[in-house]
Amino acid sequence: MARLTQRLGFTRYQADEYYKMALDFYRRGRFDDAVDHITYAIEELPRSEYFATRGLIYMEDGLPEKAQPDFEEALRLYPVEMLAHYGLGMLAYRAKKWDEAITHFTQAYHADPQRPETLYYLALAYHRNGNNPVALQLMEVAHGIFENADDRRRIDANKWIRELKKLLDDAPAPQPELPPQQQPLLDE
Repeated sequence: MARLTQRLGFTRYQADEYYKMALDFYRRGRFDDAVDHITYAIEELPRSEYFATRGLIYMEDGLPEKAQPDFEEALRLYPVEMLAHYGLGMLAYRAKKWDEAITHFTQAYHADPQRPETLYYLALAYHRNGNNPVALQLMEVAHGIFENADDRRRIDANKWIRELKKLLDDAPAPQPELPPQQQPLLDE
């Protein structure tokens, strides 16, 4: 009977209803209720999106140790799950694991290039990793998307653009390396 119910879509319908309720609880800051309802959705139909959403709720609630396994399960079910890569990127960013953050934010960007928050944090991870030219390019793209959507986060992105430009302007120019035969001799 369970297979027939799932084939007819009843399971999917019930799971989606729980998912919608979870999102509503999340928006109202009722994280425990949100987790309960997304868990009900997972029990009805274990989808990658549901695991990634529960991971994001855990992360927002300050429970990264519970978030990470959900992100990993989401990626096991669907390797290009944008929310899971974004969540793992955020966990890595907060842990100052810049290369790992860059990897996950890049994967999240490739899964959904229209999410400016992914580009924003990808830019910050490159900045923290010491690559300000790339950080500036990414932040400018994020700012453009925020601007087009009339999203308030464009203000923060614009501040970072100014800061990154200043850092690049103040950086010393790279010194060309002389070939070995032209290097000055050291006094002995």
